[in-house]
Amino acid sequence: MKKIGLVFIAALLGGMTSIGVYKIFESQNTSNSAAAESVPTKMVNLMTGAPEIGADYVTAAEMTVNAVVHVKTEGTRELTQYGFDPFRELFYGNGNIERKYSQPTKGAGSGVIISPDGYIVTNNHVVENSEKINITLNNSKSYEARVIGLDPTTDLALLKIEESNLPVVEFANSDATRVGEWVLAVGNPFNLTSTVTAGIISAKARDINILGNDPFTGASSIESFIQTDAAVNPGNSGGALVNTKGELVGINAAIKSNTGSFAGYSFAIPSNLVKKVVEDLKEYGSVQRAYIGISIRNIDEQLAKEKDIADLNGVYVSGLTDGGSAKKAGLKEGDIIKKIDNTTIKNVPQLQEKLGQKRPGDLVNVTVLRDGELLTKEVTLKNIEGSTAIIKKEDKEILRTLGVRLAEVEKDEMKKLEIDHGVKVQELLPGKMKSTGMSDGFIILKIDSEIINSADEFTKVIESKKGGVLIEGIYPDGQRAYYGLGL
Repeated sequence: MKKIGLVFIAALLGGMTSIGVYKIFESQNTSNSAAAESVPTKMVNLMTGAPEIGADYVTAAEMTVNAVVHVKTEGTRELTQYGFDPFRELFYGNGNIERKYSQPTKGAGSGVIISPDGYIVTNNHVVENSEKINITLNNSKSYEARVIGLDPTTDLALLKIEESNLPVVEFANSDATRVGEWVLAVGNPFNLTSTVTAGIISAKARDINILGNDPFTGASSIESFIQTDAAVNPGNSGGALVNTKGELVGINAAIKSNTGSFAGYSFAIPSNLVKKVVEDLKEYGSVQRAYIGISIRNIDEQLAKEKDIADLNGVYVSGLTDGGSAKKAGLKEGDIIKKIDNTTIKNVPQLQEKLGQKRPGDLVNVTVLRDGELLTKEVTLKNIEGSTAIIKKEDKEILRTLGVRLAEVEKDEMKKLEIDHGVKVQELLPGKMKSTGMSDGFIILKIDSEIINSADEFTKVIESKKGGVLIEGIYPDGQRAYYGLGL
């Protein structure tokens, strides 16, 4: 019995020792496992000390959703119906007929409140040609909105409602956004008000060739979209793209889809460009576009091989405008633009976006690569008419009605024609001036004996006249001409 007792005690002690050793190893394994799991958790957190991503989403959504509004529009669309009339064919030899008619339209989109006193930014395509615009806030209050200004070349519009102490979304610096950064899209897809979706910035400076040039001014569109994979659908247009701080990084504008619904790609107008455009619309009623006076193209492999270019980053200068800012500053054909001020330029959309943030009269430092050497030139940007003056909304409307684009007359041409003043008809578009028989290139010297030195003087004189005027001028070949213009 004594031996059995000793055996039992030895077995018990052995079992306890085994359990103790197991517990020690189990503790070590658990500790190592926890350490292993904590490493990837820290690695995926892009912001040191930041709360969980989900918490960031909640904060950003709460800061944004009350400042994103529902935009509803009503208008009229002019349509033409074509047909064939056999009786007209029999009697007139032309049986083709057309019937013009109007069709009421309704639309919906989103907008973002950017000031407590009721200024709202949205897309131009949301409100263009609308006769009535209704704004509904997240608290269901509704207001009639008026249009402050439109800019089809950036697809932006500025609206105003009469209210105060409204919630707003603060602007972020879109230049500082990074590919891979988390963002939220806030809007009203399919009339589902105050909808929030999440994604990342997939790319920057995207040109998707969706905006057309302004047919009147000839101004090129600016497409330098922020691409995201946040779900955006019809009705999101004009809504907010915000970062995890709830700051506006873009205005949602388009999707890439074969079906018309979200298919993985959405595009937003960068907030820095939005901010400049709405400031112009608010102050002047129209956007003040700044031009550098060059023809440009992206550097592809074919151009790189042809011109022996090693680095495909940058924008190739393929031509310069006579009398333009770039030529006067010393830029040359064949230069490769590498920087605008301190911003590195990789492609045409990026260059257009950067210049789109500027106004006529602004100075920019343009860094170019020429013959293997980096050179920096200071360039004074000009407006489309070749001056640094502000073009008022009223002046644009006059020129639009007349259907004319005006430009500064070069000094060499003035000397050749022995004139000391005038403004050049760069291009005639559909409008009153084209019906006079005037041709492109005509230099307007006088209107009813009043000397004309610039486009600004031209619009001021026209604005002061009633009934009709007599325009006197000269063509580049020296031929003098007179045209009567009814106003």
